[in-house]
Amino acid sequence: MKKQKETNQWNPKTYNKHTAFVSQLALPVVDLLDPKEGESILDVGCGEGTLAVEIERRGAKVIGIDMSPQMVTEAKDNGIEAYVGSVTDLPYEGAFDAVFSNAMLHWVKDAKGAVQNIAKALKKGGRFVCEFGGEGNAYHLVSAMQMVFDNHPEFGLFDNPWYFPSVGEYTKLLESVGFDVKYMELIPRPTPMDDIMHWLDIFANGVTEHLTPEEFETFKIECRDILRDHLYSHKDGWFVDYVRLRVSAVKFG
Repeated sequence: MKKQKETNQWNPKTYNKHTAFVSQLALPVVDLLDPKEGESILDVGCGEGTLAVEIERRGAKVIGIDMSPQMVTEAKDNGIEAYVGSVTDLPYEGAFDAVFSNAMLHWVKDAKGAVQNIAKALKKGGRFVCEFGGEGNAYHLVSAMQMVFDNHPEFGLFDNPWYFPSVGEYTKLLESVGFDVKYMELIPRPTPMDDIMHWLDIFANGVTEHLTPEEFETFKIECRDILRDHLYSHKDGWFVDYVRLRVSAVKFG
């Protein structure tokens, strides 16, 4: 069994094929951002640049960062100025009118470091608008993964890579680094998925990268068997039990 390590290897074509909903369902978050003509906006976790393109279509200039070199290449191909980088190590200070992030911040365990860097990157009075997994997000999926690991000691310990805060927890965090929270809400969003195995292929990589191919196949099959009673119906097929935390805040100053 290989040692577990963090991965930032995302295949844009596979990601887009099975998870186009990630960007499609985020258009209300772009509306909440309300980008203005001539604004400079940082897209943290820009992925392949789909939402950055929409923000630029509304008149702003976007710089995107993402931990995945493959995604950054795709974003550049889509016309976005993008760089490989981490939200916990941003090189910007007082540079942006707004910071935007969708479906990324739940991957960052150093939540305080992330929001400190976001605050630092903003101009005084700058906006921070984001959406990511909140309290209760993917509850059945995470529980199933934990159960399979518990049933297979040879897999090692289950290391949950996600951060799913409550409204109260994240409000307190943002206020501690100088934000005035204007809006925050947990939004249940059961989301159709063509096959739960595809979700595990794409999003469980941080949990399973240390497994052998045979172990990973066992992991997926056993997760699917557990989840069939919770996230599948004969009428509607598979869905993911998402709960999103949507946020709008302003930097004091």
